[in-house]
Amino acid sequence: MNNHSRPLSVLAVLGLTGALLTGCSAAAVAGSAFGTATDSSSTAPTGTSTDDAEAGTTVEAVGTSLDSTATQILAANTAVHATDQAADAASTSITLSGDSVAADGDAVRVDGSTVTITDAGTYVLSGTLTDGQVVVDTTAEGTVRLVLDGVDITSSTGSAITVTAASDVVVELATGSTNTLSDTASYAEDAESNAALYSAADLTVTGEGSLEVHGNGNDGITGKDGLVILSGTITVDAVDDGIRGKDYLVVRGGTLAVTAGGDGLTSDNEEDATAGFVSITGGDITVDAQGDAVVAVTDIVVTGGTLNLTAGGGSGAQLATDASAKGLKAGIIVDLEGGDVTIDSADDAVHSDTWVHTTAGTLTLATGDDGVHADSALLLDGADIAVTDSVEGIESADIRITDGDVSVVSSDDGLNASGGTGTDSDGDATGTTGGPGGGMGGEGDDGSVITLSGGTVTIDAEGDGFDSNGSATISGGSLVVNGPEQSGNGALDVNGTLVVTGGEVLATGSAGMMVSPDASSTEGWISSALSSTLPAGTDVTITDADGTTVTTFTTSKTIAGVVYAGPEITSGESYTLTADGTTLATVTAGTAAAGGGGMRGGR
Repeated sequence: MNNHSRPLSVLAVLGLTGALLTGCSAAAVAGSAFGTATDSSSTAPTGTSTDDAEAGTTVEAVGTSLDSTATQILAANTAVHATDQAADAASTSITLSGDSVAADGDAVRVDGSTVTITDAGTYVLSGTLTDGQVVVDTTAEGTVRLVLDGVDITSSTGSAITVTAASDVVVELATGSTNTLSDTASYAEDAESNAALYSAADLTVTGEGSLEVHGNGNDGITGKDGLVILSGTITVDAVDDGIRGKDYLVVRGGTLAVTAGGDGLTSDNEEDATAGFVSITGGDITVDAQGDAVVAVTDIVVTGGTLNLTAGGGSGAQLATDASAKGLKAGIIVDLEGGDVTIDSADDAVHSDTWVHTTAGTLTLATGDDGVHADSALLLDGADIAVTDSVEGIESADIRITDGDVSVVSSDDGLNASGGTGTDSDGDATGTTGGPGGGMGGEGDDGSVITLSGGTVTIDAEGDGFDSNGSATISGGSLVVNGPEQSGNGALDVNGTLVVTGGEVLATGSAGMMVSPDASSTEGWISSALSSTLPAGTDVTITDADGTTVTTFTTSKTIAGVVYAGPEITSGESYTLTADGTTLATVTAGTAAAGGGGMRGGR
């Protein structure tokens, strides 16, 4: 990129500690590898990320934990600047005409085709500037309000509008107006102002007009401090980042369409642990970025709005090994508490180097890698999440699902808990490895964990369906796994113990690698290797010894094994599986199917 490299990744260095497992706040949880900006230089420390990594400063989670709410996260961060400044009763008119400028106020200095505003107040700009620049440079207290009322500003030497100094600036798009800003095709490496619309002060964009921004040399819109978008129809086409707020980027409304050769929406302050965040509470946002669609050094908080995000050419694109093209990417936490989010990304759709937390809203995800990924832990406490295409659907060292509707389609593992603190694949396990009714002995428990206590989870996986390199506990909710048809993977794959104490579990797929619940499970379960494979579309019934139907299901693919757990199953009792009047198997509840076991997953 031209003047600052686009953010790459934040390396989580927080282990799966007791503090994390109890949702306590953490400090110094992540190192930063978000590249080098023109006004700061940092590289990232050596870490464990498989993304792109360089060496640099440390970003801390301040007052934030896995289960933090949007309100708590934002309260712990830098306060967003006020956006309710009243417009001045009087205003100064600035008329642009080709290569000249006319102004009627003493606070406006004109030098050829460059106009400089030197005091706070309201300035109404109109007309066309074919090769010039509007500069705001004032030490006066108060707001500079630029009302764009049908302007077309082009600069061959720098930014179209640049704020070098001001208390704060409001760019207001006059109702019904159409405005265009275009900057130079290239900037010097040390250029401070490096976007078509650049502000060194807090910047607010508002109004009921439209703004078209062409970032020909670098970024489209940059606020070196904070950037808040309240309203307006804003279109940005930038060779590097589309819209950048260094300290924070807040979108509360408006219609945004961003095309970027780098990242789409970004906040990249690596020096302040309370900055570098993105907050989206409303608006209609469309992003097509070659880098990450929305990326923050610290936090991404979404509580409303409609987001349609494409990154790296989409889920079918081939991504360079050193590139990052994620949908939502944060260093500390991605928190989703509302909104309608659709992502098509070459890399992870939702990614955090530390935590992901969802409580409400809708996520529809297609990805060339993971659907939802958190290096340390993720908590799905609500929201409708549909991973329609992925390599691995949901991945973290600690996966907790308490509520919501989750569906996953994956070419490899569906749910994958891996990377926890425990043993390695050599089998030197400190945790418990399973024998009959558990993970296969010899596979190391690495400390990872899946906890399902509520919600509805449906998985269609070609690899392991429900896969933990450590342990798993199911105490509530509903889990349906349509597992692999081929041997070598299993619908359920747990290296340690799989304990079921509540809820309902139905897992089908190949039989050779099938894992059953542990003997310590208090809810009844059955495990069966069928006498013959069943094709997709077969109706299967499970009945008890009295012939009473326990449950029925229809296969979605070819299956050879079944594991079912539910409140109507009694350990030690006999159950029969039938299809079209033919008995497939008769099994005893609490007894693992012959040949079942566990194969290590979680690659």
